[in-house]
Amino acid sequence: MPRNMSQPWCQISNVHFQIPEFRWEYIKSMQVSKSWTSYWIHLNLQYVPGLLDVLCSGQAMFKHLLDLPGIIEGAKDGKGRGRQVISTARTCNCILIVLDAIKPITHKRLIEKELEGFGIRLNKEPPNLTFRRKDKGGINFTSTVANTHLDLETVKAICSEYRIHNADISLRYDATADDLIDVIEGSRVYMPCIYVVNKIDQITLEELEILDKLPHYCPISAHLEWNLDGLLEKIWEYLDLTRVYTKPKGMNPDYEDPVILSSKRRTVEDFCSKIHKDMVKQFKYALVWGSSVKHKPQRVGKEHELEDEDVVQIIKKV
Repeated sequence: MPRNMSQPWCQISNVHFQIPEFRWEYIKSMQVSKSWTSYWIHLNLQYVPGLLDVLCSGQAMFKHLLDLPGIIEGAKDGKGRGRQVISTARTCNCILIVLDAIKPITHKRLIEKELEGFGIRLNKEPPNLTFRRKDKGGINFTSTVANTHLDLETVKAICSEYRIHNADISLRYDATADDLIDVIEGSRVYMPCIYVVNKIDQITLEELEILDKLPHYCPISAHLEWNLDGLLEKIWEYLDLTRVYTKPKGMNPDYEDPVILSSKRRTVEDFCSKIHKDMVKQFKYALVWGSSVKHKPQRVGKEHELEDEDVVQIIKKV
């Protein structure tokens, strides 16, 4: 059964600096709701939701695709209702930054600057460092690796800016001052991002080869419908989701409607909570078929981590 749009398991947003003339063809070719556009920039002032149908391993998977209004320079400071647009992007699972192939780097830097200023970190992992406040004892700075960016004096100076005089800070990699600030702030969001370069039919083959070497890029031509399947595959890859199939007792597995879990939260307990919040209380054990177990089936507990396309049968307490 297809999932209802009011209950999406994934949400993706389009962020762009300028509305290109082929943007309607891009939205139309992605099989989502119509988004108003024209040859003038910043015309779209509404959030346009749509349901994106992705065929993955022979199955129809559904995602919410939000077409956000274009942002302008200074959006992070509230210009052009930019804070409302960017705050919506913070709630999504993946960001698609739509760029013009004629001048992609210019718009890319402007958009990244606005998103970074609002606490969104694109294609980055959270800093591998520990920061813990304490009541007394001063600043205790330790590191397991050689540091080229931070030392005790720099750490004390950063902490004093936030009126922190007692804390334990431990580094597990060569962190920068910005990494430490992000951890102290605690309001940063780390999410995958794909740079969708549109209108590649208007550039030369040599320019296209240069774009293809850049990381996190996906060149397309929405007007001619070039490489749209490649974009859908890249979206699925960057979302890094796990599909888990249910198997009622005495019945065949349900391969039509999988339970979708995040790759970072894919234990049996997370699987039960996704189905119903009371299922964890009634949980006794689970039988699992798939690549995450050695035997078919294998009895596991709540802490067992599931892999993509595992089959799970939950046994409840009597």
